[in-house]
Amino acid sequence: MRPYPFDPATTPPAKPLRGYDPAAYGPTEPPPPPPASPPPPNYDREPDDYSEDSVRPRRGSRWRWPMRIAGLGIVLFVLAVIWLAFTAPLSKSLEPLTPPSITLLAEDNTPIARRGAIIGQPVDAAKLPANVTNAFLAIEDRRFKSHWGIDPRGIARAFWHNVRSSGRSQGGSTITQQLAKNAFLDSDRTAARKIREVMIAFWLEAWLSKDEILSRYLSNVYFGDNVYGLTAAAKHYFNRSPDDLSIGQSAMLAGLVKAPSKLAPTVNLSGARARQKLVVAAMADAGFITAREAADVRPARLSTNSIKPLPDGTYFADWVLPEARDRAGEIVRETTVKTTLDRRLQTAAERSVRSAGLRDAQVALVAMRPDGRVVAMVGGKKYADSPFNRATQAKRQPGSAFKLFVYLAAMREGLTPDSLVEDTPVTIADWSPRNSDGRYEGKITLRRAFAKSSNVAAARLIQQVGVKNVIRAARDLGISTPIASEATIALGTSTVSLLELTTAYAAVAAKSYPVRAHGVEAEGDRSWYQTLTERSRPLAGDVQEHMLDLLSASAETGTGRQAALSVKTYGKTGTTQDSRDALFLGFAGDLVVGVWVGNDDNTPNAGLSGGGIPARIWRDFMMRALRVGPAVAPEPDPVVDEASGNEEGLFGIDGINLPEGDIEGLGLNLHVGPDGSIELNRSRDGERRPPPRREERAPRDEPFPDEEP
Repeated sequence: MRPYPFDPATTPPAKPLRGYDPAAYGPTEPPPPPPASPPPPNYDREPDDYSEDSVRPRRGSRWRWPMRIAGLGIVLFVLAVIWLAFTAPLSKSLEPLTPPSITLLAEDNTPIARRGAIIGQPVDAAKLPANVTNAFLAIEDRRFKSHWGIDPRGIARAFWHNVRSSGRSQGGSTITQQLAKNAFLDSDRTAARKIREVMIAFWLEAWLSKDEILSRYLSNVYFGDNVYGLTAAAKHYFNRSPDDLSIGQSAMLAGLVKAPSKLAPTVNLSGARARQKLVVAAMADAGFITAREAADVRPARLSTNSIKPLPDGTYFADWVLPEARDRAGEIVRETTVKTTLDRRLQTAAERSVRSAGLRDAQVALVAMRPDGRVVAMVGGKKYADSPFNRATQAKRQPGSAFKLFVYLAAMREGLTPDSLVEDTPVTIADWSPRNSDGRYEGKITLRRAFAKSSNVAAARLIQQVGVKNVIRAARDLGISTPIASEATIALGTSTVSLLELTTAYAAVAAKSYPVRAHGVEAEGDRSWYQTLTERSRPLAGDVQEHMLDLLSASAETGTGRQAALSVKTYGKTGTTQDSRDALFLGFAGDLVVGVWVGNDDNTPNAGLSGGGIPARIWRDFMMRALRVGPAVAPEPDPVVDEASGNEEGLFGIDGINLPEGDIEGLGLNLHVGPDGSIELNRSRDGERRPPPRREERAPRDEPFPDEEP
């Protein structure tokens, strides 16, 4: 049975009070009173009031908020560093800073064009003359050597000036801050950007010496005219190195930093000199030079005439730039890429075009090696007037130059240059092509048909071998533009670029297909995909020899004989309807060249033909490029007419030939050559002129009229 709870025998002794010692008091002294009980809880108080501080004495309360603020600041700083690491990595600010730039080199490593900024070599501030660096310090950051990236005095001075002045505002950024800003190419005027700039400035000051910071600043600062860096600016404006700059020249360059585009001396010399005067005064005020030295400084004089800047825009550079960028990868600094351009051949191409007498017509020329390396390109008469590249961007009808694929398909089907074809009118469906001169020769060889560029013969051939086979021949040789599946393509009705058509002719010269036109030196290693998709295939059997036979007949005795050279020449003319486009494409030596002449608006050109101006431009360029002369017109062998026994081409009456020698009378002086040729020599004084030299006489056979679909 449980004891009664209030039984003294079972009640435990009371626990002595804290701090009470019974021995200190007598048995008759009462114990001290117990401590007062805490007040009852007030349920209207805030939850924080139930903390331990509400029952214990408050100690050190005056440090509580400062410690909390400091802790919060540390947390915010860590978060800011993490944010900055993701949005603007601090390591980037320690890298060399250069804006994107790509320089294109010719095959002899000579610079030919530049895209992007003109960037000079880095400078070492510690090795520069004192007046050069002092000019920048005096006007940009006079206390650069003493501050830690931020100049409070400069910020306060700029703030006070901006408050009092209603004019142009001042900035308080130090050179370190400017370097931090340039490191990220960020010009936004936001508080976030300014915070990042300040943090990076502190980072730069912690990791780099003052000379290193100043060196990077001078090596990357913008000086106008698309020029970056002190080395490039000194060369661009004064044609000298930074070590040779005078006080006046250094002051002018330092003054450009404030507003480089506006103060560039090439466009605002008076403004640049006014700014130079201000910098010289600042140098004297800072004690960098004496007042007498400042007074002796004369306005800087430019020396830009002796500097030949690289062209920023040329037809070849525009075409090759995408390929060069792909080869260079991501351009984050100055990059050079070697191209296939031959400067000598490019000059020859430009001269040939200028001397052609084109008047209002436009022109395009592409020259390449048989393997596709483009060595010269002209996309128009003048790039400054029209940067449109007619060699690569224009799609025009090729005319009879497309017959290359018709005859290639025929050679693949087993025909030869000696095979016969009817040169007579033909109708295919509702299409009735005709020869441009209206003359037809009946049954002729394919060699003769190709040389005279017979339209009806080409129509009969495409009907014989099939349109699909002709299209396949064009595709094999690299034509990628759409081709209509109809017989009229035999006369070149489908459009194509001059570059692509020239590449197709290069495949015949190379004896393999396809040939890829390129302007950057090919890399040694190719991917497996390129190996599978870009394999070269030889022209099977005697096909290539047959094609060379046809092309030489056309260039040396046919419609393109005005292009004939003293070396073996291969080529084909092309003229579209109403003489809107005229072309000549061919090869000799190790060069394959295509020439186009026409109007941009596709209007007719009376009298224009592929065997005329284009063939002469082609010949003129090849003579310069290969250092050869024109072909000497051969004397044709007499052809005996079996029916009459007479030699064709000899003047005679009733089968009687005129004797060799001079025949005078009736005011005419005739000269009969040994081959029966007759030359008329008439002079005002009655004296017979001597006959022209053999190489000056035109060939006896009648020239072929050029083709027209």
